[in-house]
Amino acid sequence: MFHTLRRALCVAAALLLPLTGVQSARADAAAEAVGAGYWHTSGRQILDAAGQPVRIAGVNWFGFETANHVVHGLWARDYKSMIDQMKSLGYNTIRMPYSDDILKPGTMPDSISHDGKNTDLRGLTSLQVLDRIVAYAGRSGLKIVLDRHRPDAAGQSALWYTASVPESTWITNLKALATRYKGNSTVVGIDLHNEPHDPACWGCGDTSRDWRLAAQRAGNAVLSANPELLIMVEGVQSYDGTNGWWGGNLMGVAQHPVQLDVPNRLVYLAHDYATSVAQQSWFSDPSFPANMPGIWDKYWGYIFKQNIAPVWLGEFGTTLQPSVDQKWLAELVKYLRSTSAHGADSFHWTFWSWNPNSGDTGGILKDDWQTVDTAKDAYLASVKAPGFDTGPGPGPGGPGDPGGGKAACSAAYTVSSDWGGGFNAEVKVTNTGTLPLKSWKVTWTWSGSQKVTSMWNASHTQNGASVAAVNATHNGSVPVGGSAGFGLGGAPGGGGVTGLSCTAT
Repeated sequence: MFHTLRRALCVAAALLLPLTGVQSARADAAAEAVGAGYWHTSGRQILDAAGQPVRIAGVNWFGFETANHVVHGLWARDYKSMIDQMKSLGYNTIRMPYSDDILKPGTMPDSISHDGKNTDLRGLTSLQVLDRIVAYAGRSGLKIVLDRHRPDAAGQSALWYTASVPESTWITNLKALATRYKGNSTVVGIDLHNEPHDPACWGCGDTSRDWRLAAQRAGNAVLSANPELLIMVEGVQSYDGTNGWWGGNLMGVAQHPVQLDVPNRLVYLAHDYATSVAQQSWFSDPSFPANMPGIWDKYWGYIFKQNIAPVWLGEFGTTLQPSVDQKWLAELVKYLRSTSAHGADSFHWTFWSWNPNSGDTGGILKDDWQTVDTAKDAYLASVKAPGFDTGPGPGPGGPGDPGGGKAACSAAYTVSSDWGGGFNAEVKVTNTGTLPLKSWKVTWTWSGSQKVTSMWNASHTQNGASVAAVNATHNGSVPVGGSAGFGLGGAPGGGGVTGLSCTAT
């Protein structure tokens, strides 16, 4: 496939066994928390930790793989509002492209606005920003699959290694990410390498080109670091003389399946596109679009239909401008199997892309990074799926969770004016944890005989020299990294304090 900025670029249902009272209670609880924990596979389905089938139905949000070293659009919006909008539209998973550059020590993101937005990302490295996105996505009920999209920000590579990024670096970095998010089941899997293509082969036995063998090496390395992760393996371009989309040809799986050391962790991943990306022979077939299910069956759909493994259409997209693309997308969505008719016994998918700045497809969002392309979104309505349980989130001290999973805050006290007989002071409360504050309390001790004479945006009690101020109803909620404030007047002057502290309540 020719790339612009885009690349700049399960057969039988599970057996129903009689449930005891305890088993039934467990099933009821699980049904209320679909998607909880890490996932595994069973035949063509993906199951959550409780054995409930789940369906990946999401979007690609790219940028970490580019020279910005961070998801795009943060110059226009706060990352939390983006994730909130994804959830509100019914998407439940983010495929997150990255390049190995973000794992270099000290790599910093570019093009993030901190003007009233993304304030908690100020000064963070690219990996630390990723931590924050993972943490917020998890609390919002979205899952994330990390996608090794490029070896470096310069561009994609046909093979999983380049002269500057050898296989050893690729595997070391995959293991580093697996370790970084170990215990945080928001990150449910890793896509080992994006769009292998010629000269990459499948099953040819040449270790320098055989993507299937490389995927086994890397997949087992990832599982040695975190055996709970799903391993997503894309196809190649050509197999046995038959060409397809980059990463979209999984014909070789029939004779040469990927074999991992940990069972029930393998998901095959395909890509498929319309004419707005590139022409293919099947688009001009007289029987189009009726010919398309047979094309998809041949390249990747058979894996699902023969109950070999789950299949995830990791990328598909279009500008929707040509009528042929509209017919293609309508036929593809039908092929993916509607959630209403098939539930999670369906193909998994993530649309390319959330971003509007994908040169050959556009995105779910329009160019203002706010407005939804309702035509594209409507095509996907029948294959969207429920969101997932938010789960416990990362453990104490885990990535993206410096507050240890608890709400935390700090306070800064500044005397703004002092005229001897009295003074005014301002207090700024900052959310220093990784959970939104619901309310807060600031306490301090006067250095002399001062008394509070007035207070705004908070209420107070005073006992001798000790003062406690609590939030007003309108400013108790403070987002992660955000701040609130209040002011006060006191007398006599000289209103310095000791023992200043903030408590999240």
